[in-house]
Amino acid sequence: AMGGNYTQPKFILLGITDTPWAQTPLFVLFLLIYIVTLVGNIGLMVLVWVAPSLHTPMYFFLTHFSLADVCYSTIISPKMLTDLLFGDKTISWAGCVTQFHLFALFVTAECHLLAAMAYDRHVAICHPLSYVLVVSPRACWQLVAWCYLVASLSALLYTGCTFGGSFCGPHHVDHFFCDASPVLRLACSDTRGCEAAIFALAAANGLGTSVVILLSYGRILHAVLGTSSAPSRARAFRTCASHLASVAVFYGSLFFMYLQPASRHGSRDKVASVFYTVVSPMLNPFIYSLRNREVKAVLGRGRRRV
Repeated sequence: AMGGNYTQPKFILLGITDTPWAQTPLFVLFLLIYIVTLVGNIGLMVLVWVAPSLHTPMYFFLTHFSLADVCYSTIISPKMLTDLLFGDKTISWAGCVTQFHLFALFVTAECHLLAAMAYDRHVAICHPLSYVLVVSPRACWQLVAWCYLVASLSALLYTGCTFGGSFCGPHHVDHFFCDASPVLRLACSDTRGCEAAIFALAAANGLGTSVVILLSYGRILHAVLGTSSAPSRARAFRTCASHLASVAVFYGSLFFMYLQPASRHGSRDKVASVFYTVVSPMLNPFIYSLRNREVKAVLGRGRRRV
């Protein structure tokens, strides 16, 4: 049927693996990761909410970052877990479109939030005297609104390009969630224009934000090396290194997935996808917050009260 939406085909997600003995260990592993993701990110959001000392721009951005992590791991993990547990891997047309759309929205928002966080750190360290003026509460809200606006528009375009063609069957999506390249492979209309549009948009979002991040951290390291004492240099290095490690895992796997030609996509895609859909959201609260002195201080005070 034209547009696929008239017959509304069901899709079947082939999942991470079809090896029967691997299903249960993978279920246990991904369930644990999902629980840690929820506890870490929601815990961080609650902590920032209740502790006045954390009401700063950096933690404001971090709570939105944690919210995006919770949202997109929840869009993917529960469905993946039930597929591993029960083996019923069908997903409706509407379910597939919704899953992809929300996933695209929150992943794109996360790229822009990472850029906003890097810019915030850059202003704090390189221009401390004008920090309060530049990164005012109003500016923070504007930056976050911009992140979500760009993400919403991008997600609409991604989704339109991915599901706009016609699908004649078989509807086997060779992936553990509805993603652009495995879905486009099922289209029986010409998808080259759509693939080019998705590639261009992914490149604009991914490369644009990663340039902001790298420039910001470059300026931070330059400023720190030029002025401060050895202990504070070491501390700044550690912070920057952990942030950049997280950025590298997230962007490295995203670029691997979305900035390669369609013909090159294969089984390694699933491994790359696990990194940014499952592993990255779990690590982020630990990398960005639990190593910070302010968070440790708040947790210490809370423990003493208890």
